[in-house]
Amino acid sequence: MSKKQLLSNNFENAIEITHLSKNYKDFSLNDLSFKLIKGTVMGFVGQNGSGKTTTIKSILNLINTDSGNISVLGIDNKEKDFSVKEHIGVVFDELSLPNTLTCKQINSIMKNIYKNWNEETYFKYLESFELPLNKTLKKFSRGMQMKIQMAVALSHDAKLLILDEATAGLDPIARNELLDILLEYMEDEEHSILMSSHITSDLERIADYVTFIDKGTLLLSDEKYLILENHLIVKGSSEEIENLPKEYIISSRKNSYGAEALINNPIAIKKQYPDLTYDKASLDDILCFYVSRKRKH
Repeated sequence: MSKKQLLSNNFENAIEITHLSKNYKDFSLNDLSFKLIKGTVMGFVGQNGSGKTTTIKSILNLINTDSGNISVLGIDNKEKDFSVKEHIGVVFDELSLPNTLTCKQINSIMKNIYKNWNEETYFKYLESFELPLNKTLKKFSRGMQMKIQMAVALSHDAKLLILDEATAGLDPIARNELLDILLEYMEDEEHSILMSSHITSDLERIADYVTFIDKGTLLLSDEKYLILENHLIVKGSSEEIENLPKEYIISSRKNSYGAEALINNPIAIKKQYPDLTYDKASLDDILCFYVSRKRKH
């Protein structure tokens, strides 16, 4: 299969993971399944050690998995491996480029690796990110190292971006600029992004879908607006929260004035208990309550 043929495939999902498992001595991915629909952005959320990086490395075929299937850009990720990676841009949370190179030297290497490498685009990003041409990467700050990886990822006409904590180490202005670049990238409906991040405010701005995992297990995966719309924090006395219908409660916790719970049927609860206090739930809130429920059982 040629690269041209790969791009012409009429695939629905940019990534499709089915029953993925990977066992280590002290950690396991457990029967993980989710999909990234082509033309959308998925936020991939979980605490440190939850399995996000292991999942990403599995998608990229950088580690051997124990079971399950992964499709990337319409084909099995273990078949035609090089031709698939031609169309993927990756930014890891740690520098994945040799730190003895300069930005200028990286251009010379990448134009011999990627057929669609665009020097003009690359140097435009270097200028926009204010990255020096002749300074070695080992002298870059963490934020600068993220920016050079992003410049590389966006300079070879990638159809899929996989970002592992790409906004980590960036100040708020730089993060905002990066998100603007990603939104511009997504104007082409053929592009897709899987974005792992601890900064859920970034995902609330850019993501179409969100997938939560904890300790290698899927907690929740759905459209972002549905997740936010279908969850609500209810506050009251400990007795009031304890008396709420158990089928509507994700998890509850005590606080300084009583207790609060995350509920999954706001319309029904509000109708039955109109005198309680209700607050919108953020993605952070939702993750914390789901993790709490999982660890209580």
